[in-house]
Amino acid sequence: MTTRRLALVLVVLATRAAAHDRTTSYSTWDIRGRDAAVTVGLAALDVSRFPGVDREAAFADYAVRHLELSADGKPCAAVAAPRALAAPPGRLVYEWRLRCPSAGALAIRSTLLLEVAPGHLHFARVTRDGVAPAERVLTEREPTWDLDATAPAISTSVAAYVRLGVEHILGGADHLAFLVALLLVGGGIGGVARLVTGFTAGHSVTLGATVLGWVQPDRAAVEALIGLSVALVAAENVWLRGERTFVLPSLVSASLGTLAIAAAAGWGRVPAAALGGVALFALCYFGLLGRIDRPDALRWAVAFLFGLVHGFGFAAVLQEARFPSARLVPALFGFNGGVELGQLAVVALVWPAIRVVQGRRALYVVVADTASAIVLALGVFWFVSRAFG
Repeated sequence: MTTRRLALVLVVLATRAAAHDRTTSYSTWDIRGRDAAVTVGLAALDVSRFPGVDREAAFADYAVRHLELSADGKPCAAVAAPRALAAPPGRLVYEWRLRCPSAGALAIRSTLLLEVAPGHLHFARVTRDGVAPAERVLTEREPTWDLDATAPAISTSVAAYVRLGVEHILGGADHLAFLVALLLVGGGIGGVARLVTGFTAGHSVTLGATVLGWVQPDRAAVEALIGLSVALVAAENVWLRGERTFVLPSLVSASLGTLAIAAAAGWGRVPAAALGGVALFALCYFGLLGRIDRPDALRWAVAFLFGLVHGFGFAAVLQEARFPSARLVPALFGFNGGVELGQLAVVALVWPAIRVVQGRRALYVVVADTASAIVLALGVFWFVSRAFG
């Protein structure tokens, strides 16, 4: 394959992967009789990625058209224009009121951003005539919630959140790329087990801490750092398979240090402290790797530390739901379990294939180097587009 063709392939892969980023939104509905008040929120970062939806002017009208309450299939009429509410930095929140016909079964339907982000998840929470609230996840597969088909208090089950967790990791190209990059030089079953355990422990900690409200990371910075983690693990693969000189670690650390200085001057979405910390970590980590014969003894630390970052990314899905406390723990348990099942499924498929290829030395060199180069390109693309796009 020529250099030009390889570059074209990398661009296409990067573009498609970026299009599959998981996006989320939420709505709360207070329905009393045939009147309803709705509040909808979305990350400004998500809105900015989609052409044709202006975050300042057009999003409110767009949301009214794509988030409907209907009676027997007839949309309920808006009785007040949507208005913007005060929102935390990086978020958009609007509210409006609806009035439905005097008769007919009520249903909520969301097609928010599905035309450009088929994996979009919408969390709807309904309080009806003072009854305890119920919530439901609306997706491209199941965009409608018939409020009168079942008892209002029935919410999305734990099993549904398990499925949501599986779909999230299998649909998250950046998470998959990170896992594949780890497995490319994962060694035997013991090394793979340490990598998976480290990643699991890391993302479980930050997933729980974020959803429980103990920490509130910046969404844009987290998404960029996830891309950076993919690039760094792929760069590590290249270094481990090469002569292990100090050129690559020095280049990585110097580049990140330069970006940290630029971030301190207000450039980009990632804090300078985060970039500086990653630069220092990379320098120390590559230095330790150069002094040991079995790098897999340390790679679990990378899996754990970057698992912390990916956990913030997983948490973005559940944060939107704004669960009541009684529903938070089951949802968190189910979603985290689904993420683990999806992760194990990836390992079960990829690792045996890698072991087979490793038995053919010449083929393994080509596969490992090519795959690492592709993953590195994707990671750099994600980081640059999310941090500076």
